[in-house]
Amino acid sequence: MTAFELAYLCAEPLLPPLYARVRRTLVAFARSEPRRPRILDVGGRRSHYTIGVPADIVLTDLPRQSEVQHRLDLGVTDGMFQRTLARRSNVVEALYDDMTCSRLESASFDAVVAVEVLEHVKEDDRFVSEVYRVLRPGGRFVMTTPNGDALRTVSGDHVRHYTREGLYRTLAGHFECVQVAYAIRGGRLRRLGLQPWSLAHPARTLLSMGANLVAAIQPAQAATTNDARGTRNLIAVARKL
Repeated sequence: MTAFELAYLCAEPLLPPLYARVRRTLVAFARSEPRRPRILDVGGRRSHYTIGVPADIVLTDLPRQSEVQHRLDLGVTDGMFQRTLARRSNVVEALYDDMTCSRLESASFDAVVAVEVLEHVKEDDRFVSEVYRVLRPGGRFVMTTPNGDALRTVSGDHVRHYTREGLYRTLAGHFECVQVAYAIRGGRLRRLGLQPWSLAHPARTLLSMGANLVAAIQPAQAATTNDARGTRNLIAVARKL
């Protein structure tokens, strides 16, 4: 494990709790597999939530070209891929690829993860269909997206926000086994925790760290799973039989 990865894992309680939730899910899946799994991270850019996951990680994303992508930190550049490969021990490959018409081989991954991606995709049904195609039998699709039951207004580069039922229907159109839950409480702590870290703004950075630490130790996960009130994300796990 690299120094960057060790530092990240030590700092995880100070980071946005959504990443920690996804990372725990992926770690549990990888440890349950009889051999080291191969996981595809679609749209992950830096893929922080796969740090420490005992698996071979392949990153894919669209090239960063438009003004909207630059403004909203979407897509990737060659430099971003190179930096990620240099400081990560479990990322084995980084590719430009469009998951609505992927060039990846069928049945070539044990799991696919997409964190806050599907809400940006116009052809979401084709995206999910391609995810299903590249998964091996028994493979999992782990994803998160904004909670449309609480966040009605679509902004930025988002095409839509899914309700819990709507996301279930989208995934169940292709996957045989689907679970969708509410995740991550909203409120002032979450907003503060999403503020970017910067040495130029130490007070803001410390406030963001503190907000995430408090949010991480709140015993809210079990109560959040089936309660849409105040939650800002959905997390889904779909299985290919």
